[in-house]
Amino acid sequence: MAGRTEKSLERPLAFWDTSALVPLCVRETISLNVAALYSKYEAVVWWATPVEIASALARLARMKQLNAVDWAKSQRLALNLADEWLVVQPSNSLRARAMRLVDTHDLRAADALQLSAALEWCEGAPQGSVFLTADEQLREAAVLNGFDAKAIEFA
Repeated sequence: MAGRTEKSLERPLAFWDTSALVPLCVRETISLNVAALYSKYEAVVWWATPVEIASALARLARMKQLNAVDWAKSQRLALNLADEWLVVQPSNSLRARAMRLVDTHDLRAADALQLSAALEWCEGAPQGSVFLTADEQLREAAVLNGFDAKAIEFA
């Protein structure tokens, strides 16, 4: 189901949505709050999270919010961070659950896949499992599915 480097766990696990990870790679108003959470929780992520982060960084560069040097640094940082993550792999059951989630929650496809991956990680029993996101709609859906979903607030 999930893979990672051979490093042993030092902190409790939490599922990290992409919106919660991007501020670790670029300076945003919530970056300090996110860094504190990252030092508290080991990261479990969806298989496509590195692609979503790359997309976010490319979008910031296109919008001229990152210059070429900062974009390259952010990309390297994202790749280095990804080496430490526990990754939930795609599966037919995960996809089927994501399809049900879009029927029951106001979620975009990528967010439904994120939430489905989180549910896969906790084997469908999310009570007590932490879900971190900066997306309010996704946080609400995670709470409704039983997660201890923490919103990462923009300052």
